[in-house]
Amino acid sequence: MTTHADSTVTEKKHVAAKETAVSHPRHIPSRIQVARRALRQHRWVYILMAPTLIYFVIFKYGPLWNAQIAFKDFKPLLGVWGSPWVGLEHFKTFVNSFYFDQLIANTIFFSTAKLVLGLPIAVIMALALHETLLKRFRTVVQTIVYLPHFLSWVIMFGVLLMLLSPNNGLINNIIEALGGEPIAFLTSPEWFRSVIVISDIWKETGWSTIIYLAALLSISPYLYEAATVDGASHLQRIWHISIPGILPVIVMVTLLRLGHILDAGFNQIFVLYSIPVYSVGDIIDTWVYRQGILQFQFSLATAVGLFKGVIGLILILVANQVAKRLTEQSLF
Repeated sequence: MTTHADSTVTEKKHVAAKETAVSHPRHIPSRIQVARRALRQHRWVYILMAPTLIYFVIFKYGPLWNAQIAFKDFKPLLGVWGSPWVGLEHFKTFVNSFYFDQLIANTIFFSTAKLVLGLPIAVIMALALHETLLKRFRTVVQTIVYLPHFLSWVIMFGVLLMLLSPNNGLINNIIEALGGEPIAFLTSPEWFRSVIVISDIWKETGWSTIIYLAALLSISPYLYEAATVDGASHLQRIWHISIPGILPVIVMVTLLRLGHILDAGFNQIFVLYSIPVYSVGDIIDTWVYRQGILQFQFSLATAVGLFKGVIGLILILVANQVAKRLTEQSLF
């Protein structure tokens, strides 16, 4: 028979064996094992992510290697490595350019105006669509406001020309019918900026509402039901439930847009602008196209692109900290 002392000794041996197994490094999963287990467990998620990751690696992170062109006098025949090193010469050329102040002012104006005016309009439209009870009306409005996003700026230029042409444009026909003089909207420095901002809002606002409308649909309907029972009006429900519910999305979109504050919309302005409005319409990207691409100054174009990227990164970091302190919402 097994005595009490024998059972106690056996139990102590088992406890000691367990402690040894736990403390022995061979029984602790390594980081590689943990990574393999995670890959195996979530393999379908990583397979879905693979195309996007490959795209960013090839077309976003891979070209960063050639950013050194900004610090060299790049010669295609010599290649990236063989081109002579010039340091910050191209950055100085851009900053000391006669058009630098004008380019920065125009770029910031267009980007800021599109953000400050476009974001509230998109939020208001999303709120209006969310509160609409007529589903057919909502579908028709969504289709109408989304459609311009899918049109290229070349097609949009044709539409704007039909509307704003000083000869037979619809807007000028109305102005003349009211006794006014026709206005050359696309070639007038006084009107060109307004045309750029308004046409961008017209084209992109509908698409921007998708994000905010999706955020509104994610809010629990029980909150609205409880507010209705408590006697809250439509405006009170919007102010106290809808807007706070989509506030994190608004902050996120704003922060991401700040990172592209120096991207004022090359395609739009390149299609719409002309020599008479260079003073109010020329932005960094259009200047780089003329100076860097058409005149084969690839190093200068790369330097300006790197300059824009650094400024955008700084703005995102600063704005993220400000948003975290003021609204307790941030990207990271």
